[in-house]
Amino acid sequence: MIFTETKLTGAFVIELERRGDDRGFFARTFCTNEFSEAGLVTNFVQVNNSLSAKVGTLRGMHYQLTPHAETKIVRCIKGALCDVILDIRPESETFGQHFKIELTADNRTMLYVPKGFAHGFVTLTADTEAFYFVDEFYAPDAERGIRWNDPEFAIEWPVEPSEISEKDAAHPDFDPIIHLSKPL
Repeated sequence: MIFTETKLTGAFVIELERRGDDRGFFARTFCTNEFSEAGLVTNFVQVNNSLSAKVGTLRGMHYQLTPHAETKIVRCIKGALCDVILDIRPESETFGQHFKIELTADNRTMLYVPKGFAHGFVTLTADTEAFYFVDEFYAPDAERGIRWNDPEFAIEWPVEPSEISEKDAAHPDFDPIIHLSKPL
């Protein structure tokens, strides 16, 4: 695997190192040793799969508070999506900055999202599936979300989101009191 750090400290684009011949190719998508050597989390407790039927389906911007904050590895296994992460670590030099990347079934690229980031994506094709590993169990009381079009962060989505859940549409603009406070 090829690990390339993004402009946001601790977030990585992961590309496969393919070994192939006329039959196709073989590539590792996860290796504890390689992730550990890159200084990345290696213990994942849950694997999630989402299917979005329509182009323009938005999921995000989600995260969980400490001590349930999640590290994620995201990959598109069918179709295409624009994946976006937002650094919401108050002590970070890149606080408030975002990074986006097109993940597709064809490019097989993955995104490593460390704790302290909000995460979301919009689908670029119909019937898009995302597959992601997380290192913490889902904790409803620690779940938070930031409005996908919060003007504070000025995320430019490649397509106008047209399918948004009521829950995601109701996320407020960023407010440190709401978004960074511990659950009651």
